[in-house]
Amino acid sequence: MYTPPAFAEDDPAIIAAIMRACRLPVLVSAGEAGLEATHLPLLHFPDPAPHGTLVGHLARANRQWHVLRDGAPAMAIFQAHDFYVSPGWYATKRETGRVVPTWNYEAVHLQGAVEIIEDPIRLRDIVTALTDREEAPQPNPWHVDDAPEDFIAAQLKGIVGVVMTVRSVIAKRKLSQNRPPADRAGVIAALAASGRAEEAALMHEREAAADRPGPEPSPRSRG
Repeated sequence: MYTPPAFAEDDPAIIAAIMRACRLPVLVSAGEAGLEATHLPLLHFPDPAPHGTLVGHLARANRQWHVLRDGAPAMAIFQAHDFYVSPGWYATKRETGRVVPTWNYEAVHLQGAVEIIEDPIRLRDIVTALTDREEAPQPNPWHVDDAPEDFIAAQLKGIVGVVMTVRSVIAKRKLSQNRPPADRAGVIAALAASGRAEEAALMHEREAAADRPGPEPSPRSRG
């Protein structure tokens, strides 16, 4: 992913938040037959360090898992907020007219080796973890154990688990950092006025974080 320094993100907490905000990431792999991609929910676990593990599952009829089993390179793509930015929102448009449209967004790319899980116990653990995450907001959460045991066992035969040990992380937050403060303020105001309160708050939060001073240097580090 092309990531100019102004847009690069390395804060683990922010990266984790972007991944949580992405409801349906994409798992991409490259094999002898070409590229394969599947949209699927994925859970991130912090272990093993330094980048953790991604866990999900694929339909057994999906040929991508055979490619992954054979060791094909894999990437998981998480995209959170994204929105169009009109040149009319910039103060610079009124001053010089030298502006063009753009698109702001947050994204994380994770790469690593994938293990295919067919063991029914481990596979059930994966399905349970994913289900529990999604059911948590429900007033009466459904649990895997609520269904008949023979039914769940039959359903598990139709899927395979995927576990990616993450080897690299690239995170990008393109939120108009390359624009003057007046232009960024114009984007925030326009988003708020158009009902995009969440995106406006996202940019406002980034502005506030950029304005906060860093930690004081320790006595040993002062020159």
